[in-house]
Amino acid sequence: MGRHHWKKIWVGSAGNMVEWFDWFVYASFATYFAGAFFPSGNPTAQLMNTAGIFAVGFFMRPVGGWLLGRVGDRKGRKAALTLTVTLMSASAVLIAVAPTYAVAGYGGALVLLVARLLQGLSVGGEYAASATYLTEASDPGSRGFASSFQYVSMTAGQIAGLGLQIILQRTMSDSALHSYGWRIPFVVGALGAAVIFYLRRSMLETEVYEEDAARAAERGTLRLLWRHRREAILVIALTMGGTVAYYTYTTYLTKYLSNSAGLSKQTATLVSFTALTVFACLQPLAGRLSDRIGRRPLLITFALGSTFLTVPVMTLLKHADGYWPALGLSLLALIVVTGYTSINACVKAELFPTGIRALGVALPYALANALFGGTAEYVALWFKNAGIESGFSWYVAGCGAVSLVVYLGMRETKDLDLARVTAARGAAESSVTTAS
Repeated sequence: MGRHHWKKIWVGSAGNMVEWFDWFVYASFATYFAGAFFPSGNPTAQLMNTAGIFAVGFFMRPVGGWLLGRVGDRKGRKAALTLTVTLMSASAVLIAVAPTYAVAGYGGALVLLVARLLQGLSVGGEYAASATYLTEASDPGSRGFASSFQYVSMTAGQIAGLGLQIILQRTMSDSALHSYGWRIPFVVGALGAAVIFYLRRSMLETEVYEEDAARAAERGTLRLLWRHRREAILVIALTMGGTVAYYTYTTYLTKYLSNSAGLSKQTATLVSFTALTVFACLQPLAGRLSDRIGRRPLLITFALGSTFLTVPVMTLLKHADGYWPALGLSLLALIVVTGYTSINACVKAELFPTGIRALGVALPYALANALFGGTAEYVALWFKNAGIESGFSWYVAGCGAVSLVVYLGMRETKDLDLARVTAARGAAESSVTTAS
């Protein structure tokens, strides 16, 4: 892979890391600020309120996917990536300065909600713009490897958030963290986003996008997406099991180990930090493997593991009595999830021609995340609050089973030539238009 390809991957990944740092620190610090924006009482109910606002951010992702996916297809991947990090920076600032319930009543929760809506818009477009950018910027034989850095950067953002949490837990008292310390990561996120905004202004556009001049008038339109509705539906279906499993073992894991397994917050945080560090290192290895053996074998392996291992792993995690048992089980789960996370970006991008690739990935993926990924934590807490916590494990396994059926029936995309797919589909659409 040439130096110019690595430069594109670095800039795209660095911005993605900051985006997901801001996105995930909301979840990882929720146990500290849940009581700041809602009346005192049941801690689980407070977490459900903050998880509900977390889920609302996901429901804005389809809107962000449509708006920023359109920008990415019509104005370029660079324009979309610059806009997403601007929105994320603004949302981080809002959370950092949001007033508490004691100061402004539910006004603080309203500020929190607005910030999450902005984050939803931003991340709704970030995923697709990043997926298409990383896929298009790589050599044809290295798309799996290159696109795996999307989840490397996403996970690195979460690791950075957890690392900062560990530092704050060891340098600040628990009362100080609940009082004002939870605001620190959002200040850090806003500053990081400002740096990435500067870097993305000078980033290079992908050659595939620049060379594609076919059907420029319809780039990024819903009309063009409708012509590729089969691929869009496929994106929703193949995302379902993966996104539920990913958010279960990343954003929800720390809370599960703390609230259900009974581990201390510090131990639960350290388990998540260590497991995610290993998880990030696995992504390029699995991506490279997919460039050799194909995408389907990894996806099928993930779906089988998610379907048949989720219930026993979650049950054992609930009874984990220390750092090492919890870490071992968490690593097993994340190794399984790697079969999806390492390659899902390039698989989705490979389904669409250049003129509709950003929107084609963004909108259906955002819809799937709004329905399944964003609600995973809330559904988990709902099952816990209802006294049937094990029901969530069966829910995750069921979503994995649905995706397994899709993976078994989908075609292999490893050897597709992105430029030729674009040219061939463009010519076919032109002939249909002429004939009509």
